[in-house]
Amino acid sequence: MALSKDLQEGPPPAKKEVLGKIATLLDRNGIDVDEVGRITRVSLYQSLTKNDEGEAEIHDLVGVQLSPSWEDGPQWDFVSQAAPVKCSVKPVKGLQKPEGWQTAVIVPDAQIGYYRDADGELVPTHDEDAISLCLSAIRDLNPEVVVCVGDMLDAPEFGKYRLSPAFALTTQASIDRATTFAAELRACAPDAKIIWIAGNHEERITNAALDNLKAAFGLKRGNDREGLPVLSVPFLCRFDDADISYLAGYPASSYWINQRIKVIHGNKVRSNGSTAHAYFNGDSKSSVLYGHIHRREWAEKTRQDWDGAKTILAASPGTLARTDGAVPSTRGGLDLDGRPLTVVEDWQQGYGVVTFQPGDGNFFYEQVAIHDGQAWFRGKLYTV
Repeated sequence: MALSKDLQEGPPPAKKEVLGKIATLLDRNGIDVDEVGRITRVSLYQSLTKNDEGEAEIHDLVGVQLSPSWEDGPQWDFVSQAAPVKCSVKPVKGLQKPEGWQTAVIVPDAQIGYYRDADGELVPTHDEDAISLCLSAIRDLNPEVVVCVGDMLDAPEFGKYRLSPAFALTTQASIDRATTFAAELRACAPDAKIIWIAGNHEERITNAALDNLKAAFGLKRGNDREGLPVLSVPFLCRFDDADISYLAGYPASSYWINQRIKVIHGNKVRSNGSTAHAYFNGDSKSSVLYGHIHRREWAEKTRQDWDGAKTILAASPGTLARTDGAVPSTRGGLDLDGRPLTVVEDWQQGYGVVTFQPGDGNFFYEQVAIHDGQAWFRGKLYTV
């Protein structure tokens, strides 16, 4: 950008006067001094003209060549190293279990059951090591609540799918082991409220009666009209002896840990770890823990509620069953003698722990993984 202006007549102006004239020149042309990036050239020269009388007049002129401040883009200070900082971290007071808070342990599908090997010996479809690890955590935590999500029994003899002879006559052994498991739960959590939610496998027993022998459905012991039906899981597994509450009615049954989170067995199955997101569909505003899929999943979603943002959780703690094909499934296979073949199931073992405030209080969910007979939980290695 170049500017020139007639400054005066007479001797060449002094430097300070020239600078003043340059400022005047910029002002007359409406140029803010702050917008001038750099002045690249200043020229002083004279011109000769004639006035109206024909006399010669000499004019001192100044030429200014400049560039605007925005020509090379915005200017910032160079990024430099931050000044050194010395600080101390104030410790946050932590309580092992604050007053008013409670603990719930979530026990996932165990699929308690058996098949017979070539020698006729019973082989479990549940994982005894995984069950032991979960029971050890329950014993250490001494929780107020224990919730079994369902499918604790496998009951293949009562299922609708084709059954090989290797699984025949195994129901009684399964009932006996489930009864022992119920007693173990009570021994590990003597003061807890223990809830056993019916899964689709527990319902196999009552459904079999309805489908094949309706006269046997709902039968009770003589003169015990208020008692449990004899062809039901809570009766067969002596839940009264262990003081365990059984919630029948799969898939409708649920247990609320507090007003913000509930436990269900579940009836949704999605691939690629997306079952948790399926539970977010709809208008549900509560968090949910579910079983049924035998996989460890965890997802959270934050939604707009009437009083602001609200985050809900959907999670599955996994399974306590074997994951090598022993449990009859759509992916499993049988040898020529009808015994399960080894197969890789997309299942993961584990259990869940919820620390919560009763009522409309907060909660924190912990998911504990089990690998090869070991679990790491709260800084402690559990092993069998």
